Amino acid sequence: MFGSKTVLAHILRGVIGFGVLALAILLGRNADTASVHASVTLAIVALIALRGCPVCWAVGLFKTLRGPSRRR
Repeated sequence: MFGSKTVLAHILRGVIGFGVLALAILLGRNADTASVHASVTLAIVALIALRGCPVCWAVGLFKTLRGPSRRR
């Protein structure tokens, strides 16, 4: 569910997600309304790119590295 098809795709999603999240934090430091709205929008984009929280992304990275799960 959290994993990607390739490690490269998963890392790319992480770079995008964490980059957008950092930008959202920087914009959120301003007190004007436009910055706050942009910060919230970027935070939502980051959660979509990471497929949840940063911990969910890390779990997905380990699942991607491990490969497809074997059925019993």
